[in-house]
Amino acid sequence: MSETNKSFITEFVIVGFPGLDPHYYGMVSALLFIVYLAILGGNTAFLVVFATEQGLHKPMYFIILNLVLSDILFSTTTLPKIIAKYWFKAGTISFTGCFVQMFFVHYFGSINSYILLIMSIDRYVAICFPLRYPVIMKNSTFLILIITAWLVSSTGCLMMVIRAYPLPYCSSNTIIHCFCDHISITRLACTDRTPYAIPALISAMVVLLVPLAFIIFSYLSIIVAVMRISSTKARVKTFSTCSGQLTIIALYYIPRIFVYMSSSVFGIKFNTDLRLTIILLYSLSPPMLNPLIYFLRTEEIKKILITRLSRLKIRAHSDQ
Repeated sequence: MSETNKSFITEFVIVGFPGLDPHYYGMVSALLFIVYLAILGGNTAFLVVFATEQGLHKPMYFIILNLVLSDILFSTTTLPKIIAKYWFKAGTISFTGCFVQMFFVHYFGSINSYILLIMSIDRYVAICFPLRYPVIMKNSTFLILIITAWLVSSTGCLMMVIRAYPLPYCSSNTIIHCFCDHISITRLACTDRTPYAIPALISAMVVLLVPLAFIIFSYLSIIVAVMRISSTKARVKTFSTCSGQLTIIALYYIPRIFVYMSSSVFGIKFNTDLRLTIILLYSLSPPMLNPLIYFLRTEEIKKILITRLSRLKIRAHSDQ
């Protein structure tokens, strides 16, 4: 029965913002295209600097490298389709293609959560156990943590796809979202989605809250360790090594917690267009802003940029 029902739908239609006037389609697609170019440009710039500077081949920057790759891949998974929907009115996506996109949307989101966890572990060990840092956080340790993050992230996402793909989809094929995700797809199933929604929710909470719990613990421990330093100047210098990472973590977690608390705890209901706008903001703001944080809040990278800009000025003057 499920196979017969499923055959009724061969493709899905990504609606995007249902209340958006068609007059603004061109403007929205142009805005999203600029965001996509900014994400690609900023993160590619970091990749170039990382590849050409041996001094950045350190554990902390390898963590950032993985975050950069995840951000580029997530944006490339989600943005081209919604841009094409508004620019070329090409909002259709194949049945299988939608599930592939769903997998990668949740996969890269999960990877980001685990990478931020690894980032907090690095700062925790560096500040709370500075003498043991070289022993604990070796390159091999980071490699194991990073590989584990990429592998573990795939398991929950793969299970969601495996459970959702065979469901009977026999009515509407319109996805009220800017991309395919688990909730928007399974809502279209002609069956009770509770047995599928609850495990997916538990998986999402584990991916989000378990890393967040340790991140909170690690930074509280860091604050305690920093407050024990007698010199105010040393305190500021030590804590400044975490400021960039804290900003990145805040960009990822705070909007998600806000949306969850607003709807689940305070009962605030957002209209569909506003909810999708918030989702796009917290999904795309970190990939777009993270490169600025890497370049402006990381002293080592900032010095490299200043040196390179100085060389360019000298060359420009010599050419004249």
